[in-house]
Amino acid sequence: MKINLEQVSKRFQRYWIFKDISFSFQSGNAYCLLGANGSGKSTLMRVVAGMQNPSRGKVHYFGNNEKALTTQEIFSNISFCAPGMEIVEELTLQEFLAFHFSFKQPLPGLSINDIITLTGLQNAVDKPIGDYSSGMKQRVKLAQAIFSDTPVLLLDEPCTNLDQQGVEQYRSWMEQYGQNRLIVVASNDPREYFFCKEQIVLEDYK
Repeated sequence: MKINLEQVSKRFQRYWIFKDISFSFQSGNAYCLLGANGSGKSTLMRVVAGMQNPSRGKVHYFGNNEKALTTQEIFSNISFCAPGMEIVEELTLQEFLAFHFSFKQPLPGLSINDIITLTGLQNAVDKPIGDYSSGMKQRVKLAQAIFSDTPVLLLDEPCTNLDQQGVEQYRSWMEQYGQNRLIVVASNDPREYFFCKEQIVLEDYK
């Protein structure tokens, strides 16, 4: 899959957050978005995900056959994780994953029970997610994204609220399940983008 940014710009009221970003994201590569707080990393991530429209410019999505994707195809090909994203906290982990994977398939060879085991949350599987700690909730958010069978994986500050064990778990997941995908990480923490070979510095687009 390929995602092309064509002169993408975003402003809030009178102020431009970033301007004229032209870039091509290709399957099999990992990219990081770098920049100071407020530089627009999370905003650009949501634009790439199709969750926000740019103020100017266009985002183009292409499948492996170079055919432009429809809106529904974009959704089914992209997984997203961000600290502020909402999950259904009234559900248990088992219920939430069953609900999520009714829309997207898990990675080949993984069942919902396998994913629960990978999160290390077996002892809390029957508790409402609303009763989880912030770190436990972040593991759930990461799991629903990383373990979905999508060619594109977008991660905004993926280690937010994780302790050292959680960070090491994230590292293991990315090494094992991040191969041959198009991955974009928005972060200022090298632990989160250690595997990314290309960088976009938002301060270069002011």
